[in-house]
Amino acid sequence: MQPGKPSRTALAAATHRAAHQVLEQGRVFTDPLALRILGRDADAVAREAKQHPFGRRMRSFIAARTRFAEDALAAAVERGVRQLVVLGAGLDTYAYRTPLGDRLRIFEVDHPSTQTWKRQRLADAAIPIPNSLTFAAVDFERQTLAEGLGTAGFDPLQQTFFTWLGVVPYLSAEATWSTLSFIASHPGGAHVVFDYSNPPASLASEMRTGHEKRAARVAELGEAWVNYFETGELRAKLMARGFTEVEDLGPQQIAARYFPASTRSVPEKGGHIVRAAAVR
Repeated sequence: MQPGKPSRTALAAATHRAAHQVLEQGRVFTDPLALRILGRDADAVAREAKQHPFGRRMRSFIAARTRFAEDALAAAVERGVRQLVVLGAGLDTYAYRTPLGDRLRIFEVDHPSTQTWKRQRLADAAIPIPNSLTFAAVDFERQTLAEGLGTAGFDPLQQTFFTWLGVVPYLSAEATWSTLSFIASHPGGAHVVFDYSNPPASLASEMRTGHEKRAARVAELGEAWVNYFETGELRAKLMARGFTEVEDLGPQQIAARYFPASTRSVPEKGGHIVRAAAVR
């Protein structure tokens, strides 16, 4: 992120979510607010997406990770979750459209600049802020996640679900494990959904070429991908930090679950979606 400016990759992710509503009619996940919060019409979003066909793979991945996270959250609410923390919320619209608002207290955590930008987008789109939502602006250079949540009124004794989508690739390994350790040690019990990619050197040639092009684009935005994981090593470290349940969907599992009609060959390695839980 550039100082004083909102995240440009957050805008890109929101554009992909909106394009999925238009081009695929929201087949994987439905978001009636995706276009409104962008402040753009469907035709403009569709034209832009069609001009960049290489974005289809990323659009599909973003649709899948959003659906996976929301399904996992719904199941966790039935298991007693009463708080949701959206880490790196960007233009995520879950808090404004969820049918579970009367059962959840929701905290959106983001950099102050991005959060100010989002609140202006919400006002411009006339999207009301629900009573169940609290904004927690956190500048991680000046305060910890625990401090930011504590200031916002977060209850550490309540079982909590954390969504952390589209963030881990931009963080150092140290920052990633610090956050995951905080979640795993949550005294009320916790669940988290996040995504990651296998190291570029482990990808098949075609996938590696596509990855390098996308990585170059986000680097140009000042938000480079710097963090990758080997799947087996990640699982072992999650379990060592206290997570007792780990579900990891790689490219083949994502395709089988969300795009079963696709005829494309699917590589073994690439982008992953993970659900981990440490419930006491």
